[in-house]
Amino acid sequence: MKLRSATPGGQDGLSLVGFMFVVAIIAMLAVLGMKVVPTVVEYSAIKKAIAQAAANASSPREIQQAFDRQREAGYIDSVSGKDLEITKTADGFDVSVAYEKRIGLIGPASLVIDYVASTGGKPTQKAAQ
Repeated sequence: MKLRSATPGGQDGLSLVGFMFVVAIIAMLAVLGMKVVPTVVEYSAIKKAIAQAAANASSPREIQQAFDRQREAGYIDSVSGKDLEITKTADGFDVSVAYEKRIGLIGPASLVIDYVASTGGKPTQKAAQ
């Protein structure tokens, strides 16, 4: 019995150029991830801060002040207490915030992420300016 070669006329596998292309794609995705993850962490901190501020305050001004204290401790740069949208509800206050984060990519290209957070059921879809 004669054994047949798996590669009768050429070579199978990934060439060096193909490998470099795959590495370049993975590197670009890693850089993008390293730029996006901090904004997601900040968004999570903002959601937590508005929930704590709304739970522990009894007036809109107190909510803003409590959020500003959390902001200083939690490395929140995108939003301040003045940016909060506070509405009175039957069982307290509903606090919401909407903002956009621009992440520069290459040259004039950038990634824009719209973040919306609320302590109530449905956040407002107000565009961040």
